[in-house]
Amino acid sequence: MVGLVGMGVMGQSLSLNLADHGWQVVALDRDVDKARRFAREHSDDPFPAGRGLQVVDDAAGLSAAMPRPRRIILLVPAGGPTDGAISAQVDHLDADDVLIDCGNAYWRDTERRQEELANEGIRFLGSGISGGEVGARFGPSLMLGGDAQAWSLVEAMWMGVAAKVDPATGRPIEGAEAGRPIDRAGAEPCAARVGPGGSGHYVKMVHNGIEYADMQLICEAYDLLRRGAGMEPEVIAGLFEEWNRGPLESYLVQITADILRQKDARTGRAFVDIVLDEAGQKGTGRWTGIEALERGSAAPSIAEAVFARIVSAIGDERRRAAQRLTGPGRRFEGSTDSLASDVRDALYCAKICAYAQGLALISRASREQGWGVDPGVLARIWRGGCIIRARLLHEIAAGLGAEPDLDNLLLAPALGGVVVERQEGWRRVVGLSASLGIPTPGLSSALAYFDAYRSERLPAALLQAQRDYFGAHTYRRIDQPRERSFHLDWPDPDRPEREV
Repeated sequence: MVGLVGMGVMGQSLSLNLADHGWQVVALDRDVDKARRFAREHSDDPFPAGRGLQVVDDAAGLSAAMPRPRRIILLVPAGGPTDGAISAQVDHLDADDVLIDCGNAYWRDTERRQEELANEGIRFLGSGISGGEVGARFGPSLMLGGDAQAWSLVEAMWMGVAAKVDPATGRPIEGAEAGRPIDRAGAEPCAARVGPGGSGHYVKMVHNGIEYADMQLICEAYDLLRRGAGMEPEVIAGLFEEWNRGPLESYLVQITADILRQKDARTGRAFVDIVLDEAGQKGTGRWTGIEALERGSAAPSIAEAVFARIVSAIGDERRRAAQRLTGPGRRFEGSTDSLASDVRDALYCAKICAYAQGLALISRASREQGWGVDPGVLARIWRGGCIIRARLLHEIAAGLGAEPDLDNLLLAPALGGVVVERQEGWRRVVGLSASLGIPTPGLSSALAYFDAYRSERLPAALLQAQRDYFGAHTYRRIDQPRERSFHLDWPDPDRPEREV
């Protein structure tokens, strides 16, 4: 038996998934009538032993309905609502009961809650959950963080409801239906305890940052083909469908093709043309960018994806600016087949760099927090259920499995080699976008990241000399040990050097 607090879309879907896997669900929601309506609507669903979904009125009723140790899932908005749900529940819990927060919580909040509840003897786990409504219903990707003993109490449940992939190909196993979950021998569940503390929510946060970058890169590829070359959405849809049969195979590429074929029922125009070009965000991408800055881990493609959404949101201002500020005003005149090939290569290379940035950030945080997160495990559990599921992740998992201590994903021969091999098309695309005046912050920043990472020497030598000149910030010499620092007395005509 499992408790579930929060019967919104995700809570409803997850409750049915749990039921499909044999779990009796006791549900609580602020809107009790809504929860009861849902229970009545699904009274014929295959809940264990025909007992249906039990809805209770309050936290006391939830605890009273469950055997010990209780396992209670929280699916409420992050921040204050989560704290409120915990506060309402805690007085009715006993030592060794387990609360599992599946919201998009900030990882430091998760660690604070773990510490506070540990004083009450209550175990608190933070689990990222990705896949949206359909994923929650038929198999999400689950990234759990917390102590190992609490994990042992929920492991069977998490492995059961998670998405499943074919271990040989890494492809998601499709076909789950109501009352008929995936049940295939040897299938790998897309769930894991990634580490202690707030590691689960940290991993989910960065997962979402990679998702921001991935979506932005796809949108830039579309924009170059549409505005740059004048290709119609249906034609571009055909390209995405073709790409989805190759190395770029992924959920996001698949749905992009579907979206671009969609017609607006009211006007008959391409659906993408009637959608307002102002993107929203819920904060996890922004948190990832802030974390990258605070950790000193370069994640420019993720940050640029956030900035792109911010610029998109000032739509009225952009439209006023468009009346005053002019660009090149030219269109691509070459072979569209060659352009499509270059765009495909640029998208693939930039996606590898975005994953490299995200996984490097997770590794940095894991070292600093002492979590012991294995990036190879993350690649495996992201292969199915989640929004960024892609064939590329199977290759990433293989690369990290062969060399688990790589400093950066680009150093995996199979992945870095692909980028080296396909970089010329990528460079042509970035150059073309600049010449046409079409913004490609994701593709461009990823290329700059690749070039910076592969550079044996960078102009930071000049930058550090500038810092020493105006602020006496010192510098290190290439011919002296790194622990020694020096300062040049710039005002002195002889500019003597002294060790600091």
